[in-house]
Amino acid sequence: MGIITKKIGGKEYAYLAVREGKRVVHKYIGAAGHPKVMKMVAEKSEASSIPERFRFLFWDTNPGKIHLKGNARYVIERVLEFGGLNAVEWLQRVYPVQTILDVLTLSRNISEKSRNFWKIWFGAQDA
Repeated sequence: MGIITKKIGGKEYAYLAVREGKRVVHKYIGAAGHPKVMKMVAEKSEASSIPERFRFLFWDTNPGKIHLKGNARYVIERVLEFGGLNAVEWLQRVYPVQTILDVLTLSRNISEKSRNFWKIWFGAQDA
């Protein structure tokens, strides 16, 4: 899934490109210059790589070489252990909440203090 722009009659329009089986379908979003569309495009591009403002969380590696899907556990662990609420909001745009909770439950790299906080935050506290 990605966002593309098409120029029609001198104006630009944004479309969401979605794969449906073997076909790629373009769904109209709106005029490319509209504030809501621009925000959606910015959020989509931010969800494809680690944003500049969170690169400090990955001090021991090159953040540009981290594959968000392939290194999901590593990224989630780092954000939950060292990141703040803004980083967790970004994390939730990139990964499903269930994936975050699975890593939270199984990881040995997240401290008990952080684990307990995030379990309460996500409402996954054991009864």
